[in-house]
Amino acid sequence: MNSNIQYGNSTNNQQVTSMIGEKEILSDFLISQKLISASYNTYAGECTNQQLRTAFLNILDEEHDIQANIFNDMQSKGWYKTEPADQNKVQQAKQKLSSSM
Repeated sequence: MNSNIQYGNSTNNQQVTSMIGEKEILSDFLISQKLISASYNTYAGECTNQQLRTAFLNILDEEHDIQANIFNDMQSKGWYKTEPADQNKVQQAKQKLSSSM
């Protein structure tokens, strides 16, 4: 993540960071972004006005970018570890999906 990106007011960030760590703050941001993205996804999927749906989809795209930036920042610091997928399980999932179509 670009280290120049600020999450909110920098004075408040410094005060909060002194009370809890950056890892906890970013974890909270990530959880919040997941909830925000889920909400905008619902709004876009259940919207009957095409202009409003398009606006929600644009916002959703921006929220996904924010979420990805937070995730990448956490992962680069070793705070969000992921395991590589087992290739046998990937192949099984592909076969299962292709057979159900």
